[in-house]
Amino acid sequence: MSPRRETYDEYGAAGRLGLPVAAWRWAAGTGLVPPPDAGRWEWTRTTVEATEPEALRAAFHVRNAHQAAEQLTAALGDPLPPRRPAVTVSAVARLVRAGLLAQLGDDPDFPIVHADQVAQLARRRDLPAVPDRHIPLGPDQAAHRLGVRRTDLDHLVRLGYLTPTHTTQVRYPAAQGGPTTIPLYNAQDVALLDTVRPHIDWPAVRATPARPPLPPRRPRPGHPRHRPRRRGRRRPRRGSRMRSRPAGAASRSTRLKGTRS
Repeated sequence: MSPRRETYDEYGAAGRLGLPVAAWRWAAGTGLVPPPDAGRWEWTRTTVEATEPEALRAAFHVRNAHQAAEQLTAALGDPLPPRRPAVTVSAVARLVRAGLLAQLGDDPDFPIVHADQVAQLARRRDLPAVPDRHIPLGPDQAAHRLGVRRTDLDHLVRLGYLTPTHTTQVRYPAAQGGPTTIPLYNAQDVALLDTVRPHIDWPAVRATPARPPLPPRRPRPGHPRHRPRRRGRRRPRRGSRMRSRPAGAASRSTRLKGTRS
């Protein structure tokens, strides 16, 4: 017979009470359970058994990253204000790293957060400024935030008007170029660029229409992908009524001539 367990970590305590680990983490962070009394993030068996699991279950309401992003996006406005990007899953992860939301899951890129914290953040009056302070923008997002084309944003970067604060690496499939380094820009710098650079005719830049996509061009002769058109008799499709005669077989007209003679 194995000896009785005297201490529990967060996984053991949640399993002992039949709760998700995220529920125990939320209870420990909000004071619904006593602080660890058997070491760092460890509780004694007496403390764990004295906890009411139903009380923790009633106070535990979670949102995954997609649900939190949708709730925060809806709080920004429906429809969104002009040039305001929607809150994404990666933005929720950055809000967790900034300490605005508590991480209750194990995946840092797809966090699980508490519904009460998300609702409290959505009610803040300065919510539109929160993403600008904590969430950087990629090139496409920065162009959308400025209301300009992506090529115009590239010109601003080449002129030194906008500088990336850091970079991130995205692992695309090999057919799409493989791992790619993408620059990230401070959202506040992007939002204030039209104020800092008043000599630029921003209405004219924003009124420039996007270039329509070019039609696909056929490869030139000599290109590895160039296929010359075959001329001659069409090959019958599979299942077609056109059947090729075997070698030496006479045609129907020839057979009829033979029967008449």
